[in-house]
Amino acid sequence: MIYLFQLVNGIGLGMLYFLLAVGLSIIFGLLHFVNFAHGAFYLLGAYLVYDMTERGVNFWAALLVAPIIVGALAALTEAVLLRRIYHLPHTFHILVTVGLALMVQELVIILWGPVGGNVSTPDTLSGVVILGDFIYPQYRLFVIGLTLVLALGLWWLLEGTRLGAVVRAGSESTDMVSLLGIDILRVNTAVFALGAGLAGLAGALAAPIRGVEPFMGVEALGIAFVVVVIGGMGSYTGALIAGLLVGIVQSVMTTLWPEGARLMIYLGMGLVILTMPRGLLGRA
Repeated sequence: MIYLFQLVNGIGLGMLYFLLAVGLSIIFGLLHFVNFAHGAFYLLGAYLVYDMTERGVNFWAALLVAPIIVGALAALTEAVLLRRIYHLPHTFHILVTVGLALMVQELVIILWGPVGGNVSTPDTLSGVVILGDFIYPQYRLFVIGLTLVLALGLWWLLEGTRLGAVVRAGSESTDMVSLLGIDILRVNTAVFALGAGLAGLAGALAAPIRGVEPFMGVEALGIAFVVVVIGGMGSYTGALIAGLLVGIVQSVMTTLWPEGARLMIYLGMGLVILTMPRGLLGRA
């Protein structure tokens, strides 16, 4: 029964990793921009929920508002700063976004202190589900259900709407999209805000499970890149499959070999790089 528990845990963890990584993958696919500040948006999402619930705001309201604030901040950052360096080599993208991530991390420490905190599970989901010998927390099941619905909604947005068609066309040729009369700068900003907002939502959903601390963004960034590398840059389906694989491996390994759980994730990424450098579903 413990392995079933860890398997379900891994699915929930994997769906959170998917939310975290798919934004990074989409941003790279459209903008060809390496965003090392992505973990900072996850950090902000978690801390905004923490701050609002500490001030007495309802958890559900905080869960709704936090990703919107993160997306708005990301859109402002993209419009004011990041779009000016898109044409520069990736080394400049890395330097600027690493600096941005460090600034956010220090700002979090200044505002909320160096010690982490806990976010209470909402009362409506504080219990457990009992199915025979299987007992599982309600909130974690809610996270699995919500992220599954969001994954389907995001797939529809990218594959079944005009915005998705523009994003996919823009990833192939921004010049062609511009010639069609579409403001590619606005599309870039919208995609960047969407990716950052998804990272913020992942942080907000994870806060009641793992709490908050100022360095959680660094860990999240590492996981996001592992998922994107395994799944393939710019691939929505690849990010979903890789997120689930990473989550399940990490969760099950905490039972079989706790010290090696993280090692196995990076070992798997190394094997993918050696055998399929573009990832499982990366573009040729």
